[in-house]
Amino acid sequence: MAEEFDVTAMIERFRARARAVRERGIPPIEGPERQRFIDQAQLDYMDYAMLGDADAELKDGILTLSLDLRPPDQRG
Repeated sequence: MAEEFDVTAMIERFRARARAVRERGIPPIEGPERQRFIDQAQLDYMDYAMLGDADAELKDGILTLSLDLRPPDQRG
């Protein structure tokens, strides 16, 4: 399995999902359901975008994702 797994392709799929969430429209729903849809879309975008920005490493069958959450001026 590990030899067939393409880490770069996985990261690109998360980037594509983030773009899709950002670009999709809001279905014709009203009231509280509309706000729940918007809130979920924001969470989905954040999750997919973060994973899409991660540095990934697959070593000895272990996938490690690294994501620097520090402000840009504090990154090394």
